[in-house]
Amino acid sequence: MTLLSEDKPSRFPVPGNHITAMEPYSVDCGSKGDLANSIDSTVFGSVEPPRRSRGRLIMHGLVMFGREFCYAVEAAFVTPVLLSVGLPRSLYSLVWLISPLLGFILQPVIGSASDYCRSRWGRRRPYILSLGIMMLVGITMFLNGDAVVSAIVRHRGVKRTWSIVVVMFGVVLFDFAADFIDGPVKAYLFDVCSYQDKERGLHYHALLTGLGGACGYLIGAMDWGHSALGVLLGSEYQVIYFFSALTWSFFLTVHLFSIPETPLSKQFISESSAPTAPLIVASNGTGYGALSKELVPTPELRPRSFSALSEANAVTSSAKQPSKEVQKRMTLKSLLSAMINMPTHYRCLCVSHLLGWTAFLCNMLFFTDFMGQIVYKGNPYAPHNTTAYATYERGVEVGCWGLCINAVSSALYSYVQRLMLPYIGLKGLYFMGYFVFGLGTSLIGLYPNIISTLSLCSVFGVMSSTLYTIPFNLISEYHKQEEDQRKQGKEDPSVQGRGTGVDCAALTCMVQLAQIIVGAGLGALVNLAGSVVVVVLSASTMSLVGCLFIAVFIRHVD
Repeated sequence: MTLLSEDKPSRFPVPGNHITAMEPYSVDCGSKGDLANSIDSTVFGSVEPPRRSRGRLIMHGLVMFGREFCYAVEAAFVTPVLLSVGLPRSLYSLVWLISPLLGFILQPVIGSASDYCRSRWGRRRPYILSLGIMMLVGITMFLNGDAVVSAIVRHRGVKRTWSIVVVMFGVVLFDFAADFIDGPVKAYLFDVCSYQDKERGLHYHALLTGLGGACGYLIGAMDWGHSALGVLLGSEYQVIYFFSALTWSFFLTVHLFSIPETPLSKQFISESSAPTAPLIVASNGTGYGALSKELVPTPELRPRSFSALSEANAVTSSAKQPSKEVQKRMTLKSLLSAMINMPTHYRCLCVSHLLGWTAFLCNMLFFTDFMGQIVYKGNPYAPHNTTAYATYERGVEVGCWGLCINAVSSALYSYVQRLMLPYIGLKGLYFMGYFVFGLGTSLIGLYPNIISTLSLCSVFGVMSSTLYTIPFNLISEYHKQEEDQRKQGKEDPSVQGRGTGVDCAALTCMVQLAQIIVGAGLGALVNLAGSVVVVVLSASTMSLVGCLFIAVFIRHVD
């Protein structure tokens, strides 16, 4: 233990030795803030991961290519597959309701379990492998369930029932695993990379995500039914499954062996060797043995939770946060409490994010079905050997081309945002993304023809890029403003003790809540209206309402 006095600090002798004199040793203590900074850099410097090469970071990010590839296949074919096996139109949106409900409940549990996993293979990779296998099983049942049931069951009514059950279970399983694998993947990156490499790694993640989505939609847009591979494997869906399973299995394997992960038990051993002796600071220089009223806290090294991902990227270390806040683990109860008690500008941001995602999901989840039924005037309920069903399938293929345009435009617009940011700011970009999407989808719904619909698919990418970037940039700016106010002694009591991770987790939950709203209400709305065109018009309405909300309630940042 070390006592810091006005002159020179002194060291207690080793227990068991006779005290003869206090031996002073020289050290420059500086202010309390400097001392905390020195402690922080000493302890955290000892556990800073090494720099990673570009190849390793790209290998790590390839899992996002595979995930988005399979996501694109699911988004393009889930509604056509469900309708082709006989699911009633009024129930098909309920498939999107089950997974977010499970996720809203289980996300904190999975996050906590990953934080404290003691596998010799690391904390994150066992969960990534488990969720990856679940994704593979889910997409297998989703794209092959009808064919497998048809080969086993001969009775028509029983075959239809079991086909619906197997395909629905596959969709829910895949959607659940694909949603939650992103968390441990990001936490894996944060655990094994330095601060500079985290930024590079996230850049490769974003790039490969866009490329994976574009390739997935491109595979779905091709006519595989009449190709040699389609004849060999049996149908178009089996060909698409072959590419999806091969892509996902290969890139998941590359990801798991990209960067070594230190097991949790070894982390604790290495962290326990770090200097953690408590320090006692002299009060007002009153001499030897005088204790201050404020002890300098020792930084605590702890597992990072992927349920609060941005916490791992925060510049402020845990040594400079209240100890109770540092030790808090994200649970459903704490998340709900944080959302209820959050400041007004954060709550408004969550509401606008909910409106945006509800509009976006309304359009994206049913766009290929809209192309098949409304633009091409096909019939998904017709027998598979009829012209009406072939026309519907052609519309679905063209819809995949539209979604491919969406993925490419999203990647391009992310660069346009950087150029426009100095001129119109974050709030202007936020408003423009919602407005362009609302205007484009309204034109698609009112004038559904092939050329205009494909041309306007680029507005989907504008909305996608906006939703994935602007709200989180606004949160970062809000926290930066609060940090500046804290330094000036003007901190708002309502934001005291809030972490970036809590607010990002609240935003993430808005995506799941949007899925619940779409799953619960859109099927009934389509059944009531009698036409899928109501889906696109609903997306336009929600987006334009979001525009007005952003203009009135979202706080402007410089």
